[in-house]
Amino acid sequence: MKRWYGKLLGFLAGAALFRPNPLLGALIGLLIGHAFDADWFRGPRENPWRVLGLTEEANDAEVDLAYRRLITQYHPDKLNGVADELRRQAEARAREINAAYDRIKTLRKR
Repeated sequence: MKRWYGKLLGFLAGAALFRPNPLLGALIGLLIGHAFDADWFRGPRENPWRVLGLTEEANDAEVDLAYRRLITQYHPDKLNGVADELRRQAEARAREINAAYDRIKTLRKR
């Protein structure tokens, strides 16, 4: 189900805040609320599927497979004896992969 509460909040806030013409304010608020509901302002780093190299149409098995493949490749314990900088980069990438996987699982539970 698509989100709707941003549109409602925008409609009400626009009508209340734009007193000279509440109808115009409500329409502007509705547009802004729709933009937030549709994630127009989401940055590219917030897409968890992109982190795992997938699209939103990927099924759970594909998500699990991509997660396991990437976490095996970037897990810091696999990099014993390498330079500290490479280990820090691997830790950061592993955190990013784990966060993306957790976010996808949370979104799929809805």
